[in-house]
Amino acid sequence: MSLRTKIYFASDFHLGTANYGESRKREDRIVRWLDSIKNVAKELYLVGDVFDFWFEYKYVVPKGYIRFLGKLAELSDLGVQITMFKGNHDMWMFGYLTQEMNVKIVSDELVIERDGKKFYIHHGDGLGPGDSKYKFLKKFFRSGLCQWLFGWIHPNLGIGIAGAWSGHSRIAGAKLETFQTEQHEWLVIYSKEKLKEEHFDYFIFGHRHLPLDIELSASSRYINLGEWMNYNSYAVFDEEGLALRYFEK
Repeated sequence: MSLRTKIYFASDFHLGTANYGESRKREDRIVRWLDSIKNVAKELYLVGDVFDFWFEYKYVVPKGYIRFLGKLAELSDLGVQITMFKGNHDMWMFGYLTQEMNVKIVSDELVIERDGKKFYIHHGDGLGPGDSKYKFLKKFFRSGLCQWLFGWIHPNLGIGIAGAWSGHSRIAGAKLETFQTEQHEWLVIYSKEKLKEEHFDYFIFGHRHLPLDIELSASSRYINLGEWMNYNSYAVFDEEGLALRYFEK
């Protein structure tokens, strides 16, 4: 068996959008990618919005994604450490994936150190300047009261409401994001502010839907993982450092 040394990062699969056929094609592509790394991956970080919607009722989870979840279970059984972040589309993950396949769930940021390098990892929603409306909604949606109330809605109705809501999102419209210059990229701004408080070699985010690799200083970089509807982008960390890469592109 190959020596496991590589750490992988990916985000914004948005499984479930924009329709069943397109979602299945994307799921199959993601499964092929996971299969290609299963013998060399030591850790796998899925940095939010893996699902376009997710809510764990007491006895029900959204149907579908069988091939993807099965491949995650296979990687977990092989010894790959899997960490999944809550995004703005799938923030209602609780204990199901942890119980079934030992996936660690992260609600906000995670700081790790690997091979002498320090990483700051976050989905990226609600960070940086502006977007006060979403920041308020995020606080409400993550509240125990909101989750308790939604849990009493029948899944047919609740998932239907969520699907209609997601239909107005950026990713559902298949819009290609454009670079806004460093002065207007809010996650770059946020990263530079964090650097004033503490050094990180790498800032890794999703949410932006645009693969980016930006040098913040001589010893710090900002990486955005992009998404899998248009880019199939991910990052890998190994003995050569951190690199942004593309699968079947």
